[in-house]
Amino acid sequence: MGRKLPNTEFFQRYLPDYLAVLLVERGLATNSVAAYRRDLEGFGVWLAQRELDASACERAHLRRYLTDLRGRGLAARSAARALASLRGLYRYLVERGATKQDPTLDLESPKLMRSLPHFLSSQEVEALLEVPDASRTLGLRDRAMLETLYATGVRVSELVGLTANQLRLDPGYVRVWGKGGKERIVPVGSQARRWLQRYLEEARPELDKKRHEELFLTVRGTGMTRQCFWQIVKRYGSAAGITTHLSPHVLRHSFATHLLEHGADLRAVQAMLGHADISTTEIYTHITRERLRSLYDSKHPRA
Repeated sequence: MGRKLPNTEFFQRYLPDYLAVLLVERGLATNSVAAYRRDLEGFGVWLAQRELDASACERAHLRRYLTDLRGRGLAARSAARALASLRGLYRYLVERGATKQDPTLDLESPKLMRSLPHFLSSQEVEALLEVPDASRTLGLRDRAMLETLYATGVRVSELVGLTANQLRLDPGYVRVWGKGGKERIVPVGSQARRWLQRYLEEARPELDKKRHEELFLTVRGTGMTRQCFWQIVKRYGSAAGITTHLSPHVLRHSFATHLLEHGADLRAVQAMLGHADISTTEIYTHITRERLRSLYDSKHPRA
């Protein structure tokens, strides 16, 4: 393992067994199991330094361990993952009869300071949308894709995976299958519908050389990939003079932020984004509050 670990039954027997269960029975990815191994080996080193045994650990010990992790500069998210590793391990030890108590019960995770999503201003979005040369086949396709992404806020994987059958221009919506195969209906605005109509009539027939079902096609007639579209967005962002980080996901963040800034209902935005938990969507309310505070501070005479 490369670390000085305590020579106990826990580390000689139960840790390898637990990692094997994660890999084989629970089907975790190899990288995830490796992360669990690193976390738990680190815990073993911490125990060895204090001459503690894993089976004798109490909640106070684990609190001290997590505090030590944060004190060494470990991010809250990484510390939370370390706690998740310990929870899984102790649950396994209790099931195997290796210990009678689970010290991770009711142990709170380190507070996560979620970073606010980066988004574009309305002016930056307009500049980006104007860059593609719609007089050319690929430029028209790109304009239609950018308009659709900003109009719907779909994930890039959902955008490139769209088929023509999922799009309903007349009523103005798109049917999307998101994470876990969950279906949702997302409105498509009039501007995006206009560009999609032009793309379908003028550009897609020229690209549709192999009769692929994907809505957005490459010059070879195959479906657009996420990587290819990411490069397209990056190129147009540079041409539009956008100097901050830009990706398809930034346009998704911009979609949500601009809706909330103009009074959209949080639950409606949650449904359009396909978030399973409202707390995921609530991160955008922090952005709007910060923007309002910044506006107040800059404009109010007594701020």
